[in-house]
Amino acid sequence: MTAPNSEERRACWEARDLLWKCMDDHSDNAASCQRFQSEFEDKCPAQWVKYFTKRRDFLKYKEKMQTEGFTPAEGPKESQN
Repeated sequence: MTAPNSEERRACWEARDLLWKCMDDHSDNAASCQRFQSEFEDKCPAQWVKYFTKRRDFLKYKEKMQTEGFTPAEGPKESQN
């Protein structure tokens, strides 16, 4: 596989940005953004799609941690014998 040229990279990034904007506007409802998802997958190499999808998940998680904070899970209750 050859590396995308600058025009192909730009088209991929624009498709990614449009998809992410749609997802933000529709509360991450993938069904509402299917057209943008298809365009994103068509214009970007598969590895980039995988990377950008994980990147968005991470950024959303990071944002949630910064706004809501971290609450540790309660561990198992210790039995009193």
